[in-house]
Amino acid sequence: MDIESGTDNQTDNQIDIIYEDEDLVAINKEAGLLVHRSWLDKGETRFAMQLTRDAVGCHVFPVHRLDRPTSGVLLFAKSSAVARSLTEAFTERKVAKQYLAVVRGFMSEEGTVDYALSFKPDAIADKFANLDKPAQEAVTHWQSLAQIELPFAVSKKHNTSRYSLMRLIPETGRKHQLRRHMRHLFHHIIGDTSYGDGRHNKFFRSQYGCTRMLLHAQTLALTHPVTGEPLILEAGFDDQWTRILEEFSWMDAAKI
Repeated sequence: MDIESGTDNQTDNQIDIIYEDEDLVAINKEAGLLVHRSWLDKGETRFAMQLTRDAVGCHVFPVHRLDRPTSGVLLFAKSSAVARSLTEAFTERKVAKQYLAVVRGFMSEEGTVDYALSFKPDAIADKFANLDKPAQEAVTHWQSLAQIELPFAVSKKHNTSRYSLMRLIPETGRKHQLRRHMRHLFHHIIGDTSYGDGRHNKFFRSQYGCTRMLLHAQTLALTHPVTGEPLILEAGFDDQWTRILEEFSWMDAAKI
């Protein structure tokens, strides 16, 4: 079993490679970085796929998705054959993903949310998809790793504010699944401008200088599609995540 980790030391033309062999390359995608070019973001000039290709010197094939505001492990294949194998593994739920998130409120020690989500098409990948699809099965498991109560009245209803550090383990892979499930439970992910709570996002920006969504793809565990060996990929934290973890004394709790 291999464990590879990395931190965000990117410059404009660099990418943080956390694992590479003849068949695969995995990066620690920074928050805000698009995976590939999109006509919806014509002003962007940096893309994870192109930066990775330039770094390793060959074409790379994406095999799964990671939302633009989410950081963490992003895996590419170096050939179309390996890409097909990995895509099948993701589809068949043979790849285990673990995320870290900071959410509003105190959540129970552990649990599962089984809540179907309406289909949200991707503007490019799902351009010709059937938009009348029924809600899709979506299951997320969670573990509460740490909690904190702060002496700040972010909500007018309470004199203090509570937050939890969560490990989120998606069983399915629906678009924006973790963000939508946390909203469904009223434990919005901090910094999520689409499904979050604006009051708490604003508080983290002003109090802690946190300008990103606090959702991080920490580990990816899979069977190597060529060698058959188990592989665990781990992505380290950027400066903003590190600052929050240290401020709340959560660094040890965040470790795998």
